[in-house]
Amino acid sequence: MTHSFVLGIQDAVLEPEPLDPEQIVSGRPEVTGKVVWESPDGRQLRGIWEITPGVVTDTEADEMFVVVSGSATVEVKNGPTLTVGPGDMAVLRAGDETVWTVHETLRKAYVINL
Repeated sequence: MTHSFVLGIQDAVLEPEPLDPEQIVSGRPEVTGKVVWESPDGRQLRGIWEITPGVVTDTEADEMFVVVSGSATVEVKNGPTLTVGPGDMAVLRAGDETVWTVHETLRKAYVINL
């Protein structure tokens, strides 16, 4: 990135990010996303991510995100169950094993540290 910028999260065009079939617990969730900024060393990412309804598993990175639209329940193994919706900010720890139950197509803006 050479300049500061602004991007409309709601209207951003996202690219398909196919899920590993082993991650899908139920439904037919589809994921799209867009990295809008990456640090020169590739260890920090900023972007937009969207998932349609269904249930999926994941192993998380160190992430902070803000939900723009939609809703989900995120169950953290040996941790809390997070219910997120528009305007909510959530923090996930690297290595957290999660189960996402997406109730309405969820779009979020995120910051990830690898």
